[in-house]
Amino acid sequence: MDIKILGIVGSPVKKGNAEAFLAEALKAAETCGSVTTELVSLAGKEIRECKHCNWCVAKQSEGKFCNQSDEMLELYPKLLEADGLLLCTPVYTTRLSGYLANFLDRCRIFAHGNYYKGKMINKVGGALAVSWYRHLGGEEALLTIVTAYLVNGIIPVAPHIGLGAPAGAVGLSSEHGSGTFNPKERLGVLKDEYGLIGARNLGERVVEVARLMKAGQAAVKGEAGNMAQAA
Repeated sequence: MDIKILGIVGSPVKKGNAEAFLAEALKAAETCGSVTTELVSLAGKEIRECKHCNWCVAKQSEGKFCNQSDEMLELYPKLLEADGLLLCTPVYTTRLSGYLANFLDRCRIFAHGNYYKGKMINKVGGALAVSWYRHLGGEEALLTIVTAYLVNGIIPVAPHIGLGAPAGAVGLSSEHGSGTFNPKERLGVLKDEYGLIGARNLGERVVEVARLMKAGQAAVKGEAGNMAQAA
């Protein structure tokens, strides 16, 4: 069974720690077999804040997601096509980045849109965060992503017990999360072995649960068809 996983990194830094952390999760997902992945960086993209104009509540139609014309319009079809999501944010002031916040706010169309409401239900999502310091906002950032999943009917999963944070995976980009700056080390998160274990396991978990959901939905649909024929 083919599975599509979409990774979104909400950092203004291209090819930085958050992108590297997410890439590890996606590579692990690919090892599960019959999995295709795509990584999208929000760096440099124009994704405006949601204006709560409620255009989507009454005026959506097929292919017309939002009244704003920016690069978010390119991402909506990718979200619909994906079986699973992996969203990664750098930790800013103990929370997720403004880049990813704008992205998540614009996903409001799947919760309230008159045409696309409910279209993300039963997809599977994993949350990742990269923090410079240990214990300074990683969990809060993850929980914001998880809450956004719940709002849209996406099923959030976490790494297996003992292999990451309870709400997802957190990587530390300074040595041991101490805040020590090493100008020669651009991708410090790749040295956080425990964080990487969590990210890789999360990638595998999203595939595992997405595959279960897809198979289950097909079985339910087949059973309903058989019942209709019998009637």
